[in-house]
Amino acid sequence: MLTTIQGTYKNGFIVLDEQPPTNLPVKVLVTFTQDIIADKTFQISKRKPGFAKGAVLYISPDFNDPIDDLL
Repeated sequence: MLTTIQGTYKNGFIVLDEQPPTNLPVKVLVTFTQDIIADKTFQISKRKPGFAKGAVLYISPDFNDPIDDLL
C-alpha cells in the first residue's frame, strides 16, 4: 500500500505534517515538488586527471587471461 504524507524539508531534516499510519520501519521515497536551487556548499568538485596515479601497486601476470569459470 502506498501512502502520501506531506511534509517540509529544512536543514537536512524532513518534518511530516501528520503521523504515518505505522510505527514499523519502512522505506520511503522523497519527491521534491518545487525546483531546487543548488547550494554552493554541496557541489562536488571535478576530479583531476591522474588523481589515482600510483594507486595500483600490483597486477597479476594472468590479469588479461580468459576466465574459464564464466563459460
